[in-house]
Amino acid sequence: MKLTGSAVVLLRVFCCYVIVACVVAGGRKIKGNKDDHGRRMKDDHVISSVFTLFHGGEDTCTLELTQLHSLASCGFNSSNPLIIITHGWSVNGQMESWVMRLASVLKTQLKEVNVVITDWLLLAHDHYTTAVQRTRTVGKDIAHLVQTLEGHYNYPYRNVHLIGYSLGAHISGFAGSYLAGPEKIGRITGLDPAGPLFEGMSASERLSPDDAEFVDAIHTFTHERMGLSVGIKQPVAHYDFYPNGGDFQPGCALRHIYHHISQHGLLGFQQTVKCAHERSVDLFIDSLLHDDKQSTGYGCWSHSAFVKGLCLDCRKNRCNKLGYNIRKVHTGTSRKLYLKTGRQMPYKLFHYQFKIQLVNQTERAKPALTISITGTNEESGDIPISFNEEFYRRKTYTFLITLDRDLGELMMLRMQWEAQPTWTNMWDRVKTMMPWCTQGNSPLLTVGRVSIKAGDTQRRVSFCAMTEEEQQVEVNKSIVFVRCKEETKKKREDK
Repeated sequence: MKLTGSAVVLLRVFCCYVIVACVVAGGRKIKGNKDDHGRRMKDDHVISSVFTLFHGGEDTCTLELTQLHSLASCGFNSSNPLIIITHGWSVNGQMESWVMRLASVLKTQLKEVNVVITDWLLLAHDHYTTAVQRTRTVGKDIAHLVQTLEGHYNYPYRNVHLIGYSLGAHISGFAGSYLAGPEKIGRITGLDPAGPLFEGMSASERLSPDDAEFVDAIHTFTHERMGLSVGIKQPVAHYDFYPNGGDFQPGCALRHIYHHISQHGLLGFQQTVKCAHERSVDLFIDSLLHDDKQSTGYGCWSHSAFVKGLCLDCRKNRCNKLGYNIRKVHTGTSRKLYLKTGRQMPYKLFHYQFKIQLVNQTERAKPALTISITGTNEESGDIPISFNEEFYRRKTYTFLITLDRDLGELMMLRMQWEAQPTWTNMWDRVKTMMPWCTQGNSPLLTVGRVSIKAGDTQRRVSFCAMTEEEQQVEVNKSIVFVRCKEETKKKREDK
């Protein structure tokens, strides 16, 4: 569909409004009114939030901090860790459906854990700027809850894990900052921390690594092409994960907006925004449900360098597991980690660094290759690789390959040079008109060593042609590479 200039302007204006006005929606309705949300603690702190202890299904119990016996009667177990889930801004005064889903998965998978839900809908159901101004108040509420537990049960701060989504991520950060001292909150996880009014702010004005002993964040909607970003782009944690660059997620791109509109009407805009924003929650839940398929993030200086395959080295804590089972390694500065994910759960993709060495190349060419990798588990199928530059000299090129399955130990590589249609047609005409000139003179690529490194195992395997003559690849012809002799010898010695 091609839009006119005025239609494009209207679409951008409407999308900007939707992004700022419709970030979250869906779930159960809040009961009560604004006159009953100010319950006063003994120290005269007005509690603006409702805390409920989650047991499973729809079974929850409200914690009354002014009545400490409610902690025991609700079933709080001071011997178990505590996870506090905090939602974000609300347009319609409803709790997002993901909150109970995350609480249920945490309780089911971890079992021996206290799961508490922070309900601040009465403050969140307002203009976005007003909700932002109230985030510190909610952060103080959470801090008072933790202080109450510490005073009543001698409950250590390090046993507390705060999980906040969008504005809830910064609320969790403020809660941690209020409790900063000799002992800090154990962990804070920011699920696509909100961007508007937080982007570019100092560490004291947003979630930051100083707010807990360990802070991790998952950025899934830092899209800025329309001048706005729902999620914050800058790093705010010890480890900041940017799945698919932190931009639109697979299945959530704006090109699907017409499909969403056909299904949901004008709410289709909202569905498109929610899809990418809430993918951070889905990825975290995925890490709990599929602990045998943990997604790994790889440290890199930029997303563009990562997609070129330049960053798949896990030495010196450059890599980490995304989600609940992250390794809590303390770093001096924030580390930006990148990875690619699939469209649906389980989201894990297997990352491979592919390096191809071209030697003695005298003819200029800009080829497209198709490779197929055979492993001990299965084959990859055909993988297209395109070169963005013309080459004619000795050089090694690097690419990133992602697959939805583990190939196992890599054993063999097949490669074919797919000529461009225009070049193929021209070469066919030359052969037709002057067949005597083409024998032995077809275009060739001379391939040296090919190496593939698996991100998960960090093992690199080198492949070589079986003979020097077989190093040369002709247009529309395929050749087979096997593990180099030193690789085969090393494999035998390892046995």
